[in-house]
Amino acid sequence: MRTPSHLLRAQTVFDIEIAALQRTRGCLDGAVERAVTLLQAALEAGGKILVTGVGKSFHIGQKIAATFTSTGAPSTVLHPSEAMHGDLGLVRPEDIVLALSYSGESDELINLLPILKRAGAQIIALTGDAHSTLARHSDLALDASVEREACPFNMVPTASTTVALALGDALAIALLEARGLSREDYARFHPGGAIGRALLLKVDDIMRTDERLAAVAPDATVRDALIAMTKAQAGAVVVIDHQRHVLGLLTDGDLRRYLAGGATDFQTRPVTDLMTCDPCAIVTGRLAADALAIFQQHRFDDLVVVDDAGALAGMIDLQDLPKFKVL
Repeated sequence: MRTPSHLLRAQTVFDIEIAALQRTRGCLDGAVERAVTLLQAALEAGGKILVTGVGKSFHIGQKIAATFTSTGAPSTVLHPSEAMHGDLGLVRPEDIVLALSYSGESDELINLLPILKRAGAQIIALTGDAHSTLARHSDLALDASVEREACPFNMVPTASTTVALALGDALAIALLEARGLSREDYARFHPGGAIGRALLLKVDDIMRTDERLAAVAPDATVRDALIAMTKAQAGAVVVIDHQRHVLGLLTDGDLRRYLAGGATDFQTRPVTDLMTCDPCAIVTGRLAADALAIFQQHRFDDLVVVDDAGALAGMIDLQDLPKFKVL
């Protein structure tokens, strides 16, 4: 019998895990609403989220706890074995516990349940068995069951851990929105990375101004525009009226296409003949992340920045973004 290829096996794993996720999505019900409500109430009472589990569930729990914390919901992991040797000092009556166990019968976790209850913490179970000891002794149980694992023995935690991770992500994001976390709030938790820089920096911080900003009047020629771009070492020139309102934009790409067509009248040709009228612009005060999203959506290299009155304030060059570590 021919052995399936590694590629086929990998594709089968994806198929099984995707099917498990789709099945879980279809089974989501009001229990998710209640879980988010319990989590939010615990945080509002000054508590934290404790995530616990054994084996692979503990590792999945570590990622879930990290996601909660990164989105402003204080969370930490509590290993059942370590809890019995001092880590129970973490538990407070206002806390809530997210307990992961597919079987719902892990001895270490079951032994921990009455102690958590005595401490006053509420328990949300993520389990594959709604009738398990864990589910029956929790305040709320979420269905994390799968029809099969992705391994040929139907034993290695694969589809079940993927579902548990997705449920954890779903709770974290739903809780984020319930608590009204803004992008600025999120950025404060990630000041050292590209995410934080993109969400903390404003377009005012990264735009080109003064001598690095190329601008000409509408009566300028293509030659004037080329000189302005060269002096500013810019890839585009903005056409503005006497009140600095933006009329159009001429890029170096426009110039190359114009010259490649055999044009010889660049000394007299009005820049308004070649410019893009009413170019895309962003207003000062907006986040650098907003500018990055515009670049990614429209795939151009230069973005005009205007003030609240619509007057030219600056220009963002896509090539400058790596310098600010936004990309």
